[in-house]
Amino acid sequence: MAALLKDSSKFAPVMSLAGRTAQPRLPEMAHRIGGFGGVDGLKRYVRENAVAAVVDATHPFAARMSGNAARACADLNVPLAVLTRPAWERCEGDRWIEVDDFAAARDALGTAPRTVLLTIGRQEVGAFRGGVGHRYVVRSVDAVAPELLPDGARVLTARGPFDEDQEIALMRREGIDAVVSKNAGGGATYAKIAAARRLALPVIMIRRPRSASDGEMHDAATVMGWLEACCGDHAGTS
Repeated sequence: MAALLKDSSKFAPVMSLAGRTAQPRLPEMAHRIGGFGGVDGLKRYVRENAVAAVVDATHPFAARMSGNAARACADLNVPLAVLTRPAWERCEGDRWIEVDDFAAARDALGTAPRTVLLTIGRQEVGAFRGGVGHRYVVRSVDAVAPELLPDGARVLTARGPFDEDQEIALMRREGIDAVVSKNAGGGATYAKIAAARRLALPVIMIRRPRSASDGEMHDAATVMGWLEACCGDHAGTS
């Protein structure tokens, strides 16, 4: 989306990053970092900057931000598009156990000790503290706060994408018995799902939260067409 917008002369886009990653990959366009201060803060930003349209391209699990965007845009009558990756779908050979939240994922691991690869982002790791004596291998772009880590957890700080062979090598090296993942969708992190399939490992798959929007778009070109249709005659921010 950023690559398409930065070369467009019809819009004045601004990308907003949540600020959750210590060293994010910054876009080659105007951007800001940090929260808005809830619905009211987002509404204030939209008004003060004469925003003509909003594109919600947050992570599929960023339910609070998406909800805030939907409410703010509805209140101000500002067009909103939701750009998200299609969810992964179960394939032949997958051993998925689908659950609704992180606590349910912890419980789904059962009571027999396992070596578990957690690939859920650092903020949700705390949900696995205090569980049965599993050994956790936690992979995260940034370091995880010590108070969130399960006892004895091993932390691997790394930024993907990783290919399937790399994921298989990691799982074999660490003796992984099960993988816990959010259904993030897209291709950048799918290799771990394919690797688990090849190794016949169970995947505890956390379903996405319900979308705050009635409609979603799944590619940037479609969103560009939507922008052209709804506000092509106006400079706007997204």
